[in-house]
Amino acid sequence: MEYKDLQRIAKETISYIKTIIKPNMNLLDVRQLCEEKMLSLGADSFWYWDVGAFVFSGDETTVSVSGREYITSDRLISNNDIITIDLSPQNNKIWGDYARTIIIESGEVVDRIDKIQNNEWRNGLLMEERLHQELIDFVTPQTTFEELYLHINSLIIDEGFINLDFMGNLGHSIVKNKDERVYIEKDNHLLLSSIDYFTFEPHISDPNSKYGYKKENIYYFSNGKLVEL
Repeated sequence: MEYKDLQRIAKETISYIKTIIKPNMNLLDVRQLCEEKMLSLGADSFWYWDVGAFVFSGDETTVSVSGREYITSDRLISNNDIITIDLSPQNNKIWGDYARTIIIESGEVVDRIDKIQNNEWRNGLLMEERLHQELIDFVTPQTTFEELYLHINSLIIDEGFINLDFMGNLGHSIVKNKDERVYIEKDNHLLLSSIDYFTFEPHISDPNSKYGYKKENIYYFSNGKLVEL
C-alpha cells in the first residue's frame, strides 16, 4: 500500500461514520466502529499508540492529549453535539492521518458548514477552512516549518482564536516511526519541501468557548506546489 491508500482508508472511514453516528451513541462505540472500518478497508494496525480513532464530543473537543494518555470517554452523543474524530490507520508502517470535526443538529449530521445553525460551531469550522487555505496560499518549497508555525499561529491569534495543541504545534512529518517525527513548531528550520509528506492539523478554539475544532490533512509538494494527499 502507498500513503494515498492509507489516507483513503481514513477518509472513507469518516464518510462511513457520518452515515451512522446519531444521538445516544456512545463514544466508545464510535471509536470501535471507526477502528473496525479501517481494518476492514486494509489497515493492519494503528500507528499512534495503537489507538485508531481518538473521539471527543462536546466540551471535550478542546482536550489535547498524547495518545499515550488518551482514554475514550464513556459518554453519549446528544441531539445537538460537536464531535471530533482523529484517525491513524497503518499498513506495513505506512501511515494515514486524518481528522474532522462533525456537527450534529436536531439529531442529524450537518455536512455543509453553511447549513450549521449554531453560529459558534459554524465560525469555528469556517476558521479551520481558512487556515487550510492559508497554508496552500502561503507555503512555497522555500518555506520552513518554523515560518509556517509563526505565520499560522499569528493568524489564529489575529482572528480571535487560540491554538489548543498540547505541544503548541500545527502538524508533523509523516515517517515510519512516530518518535522520528519533526513538527511545525518554533526553531524547526527544516524546509517543508525537504520531507515527503506532512500533516497540517490546527486544533483551535475561541478562548471564551468550551468547544474546539480540528481539521487534519496530509500535504506534499507536486511540481513546486503544495497539494493535499
